[in-house]
Amino acid sequence: MPAVSESPPARHSELRHDWSRAQVRALFDLPFPELLHRAASVHRVHFDPAQVQVSTLLSVKTGGCPEDCGYCPQAARYHTGVEASKLMSTEAVLEKARQAKAAGASRFCMGAAWRSPKDRDIPKVAMMIAEVKALGLETCATLGMLSGDQAKALKSAGLDYYNHNLDTAPEFYNQVIHTREMQDRLDTLGHVRDVGMKTCCGGIVGMGESREQRAGLLQALANLPAHPDSVPINRLVQVEGTPLAGTEPLDPFEFVRTVAVARLLMPQSMVRLSAGRESMSDELQALCFLAGANSIFYGEKLLTTGNPDTERDMALFARLGLRPMQLVEQSLQAGGTTVHADILEDTGTDAAPRSCAVLRDDRAAVSSAQA
Repeated sequence: MPAVSESPPARHSELRHDWSRAQVRALFDLPFPELLHRAASVHRVHFDPAQVQVSTLLSVKTGGCPEDCGYCPQAARYHTGVEASKLMSTEAVLEKARQAKAAGASRFCMGAAWRSPKDRDIPKVAMMIAEVKALGLETCATLGMLSGDQAKALKSAGLDYYNHNLDTAPEFYNQVIHTREMQDRLDTLGHVRDVGMKTCCGGIVGMGESREQRAGLLQALANLPAHPDSVPINRLVQVEGTPLAGTEPLDPFEFVRTVAVARLLMPQSMVRLSAGRESMSDELQALCFLAGANSIFYGEKLLTTGNPDTERDMALFARLGLRPMQLVEQSLQAGGTTVHADILEDTGTDAAPRSCAVLRDDRAAVSSAQA
């Protein structure tokens, strides 16, 4: 039995930014039933365990990226069959956003295969963001590295979240990527936080890293100045032609452990099952939800790799008694915009989300005021 305190799970519901590697590794090493019990207990302190936030991701500019990320089929230097394309038109993006909303998604994420956008690209993306926001969806973008001015422009357009992953542990990073440093990623996250946007930041597991290095990834995420508001946990999708094709697949239980430890380290964050879900069994996904995952990408494709279709997801939700997390009307506070419970009241990045009962009271108060 690892030397972890016998204190109750509520101890881990406190926000910390000072986790040591040994402490994170000790959580990974807990017996599987004990780890899941602790993670599930912390999860229900902050969230309704029967609710799952649903996002849809669209590649608005595919392929041709100059980076050399070893996992990525969009890198121009690899022969993966992904053809480079220009930035989509705003109307084409809007049509996809309408379809996503009709299918039950409440957050729409736009991804572009850039190392970093050029300043001339920002007004085009800002227009997309503003139009998607006007549909009543939360907005998220992943465009590569940003300058402070670019982050400010995207925030002004109505962007709620910016995704920029750390990918892996600091000591494993240069075995995966050579065209940028982890500090570049940290700088972009700093620009995003500085303008008041929410951060979506996680990593990829199953790239040949050790458990120690998986602990290092989660330690780096949890010790950021503010915990990411969303933490995508990606399971490597191996694409022929990329350097990581042929890597030994990660043990499914080890993936669940990673989700559970992420929940314990970042108790108020959305922990998202992201890439790799297409190859997960329903049973594995159910274990992940039990371990504290409460967000998924929804739809047939994640950028250039497959994803379970919406019918399969809804069937799984029905079997497990889960339901999509709903947006909350913010009519009294922000001119009729809609946001999720996790960004309803922006009292600071690490402020505790309000309880479901409080949110129900809010909706009743809004209805009464509008009557």
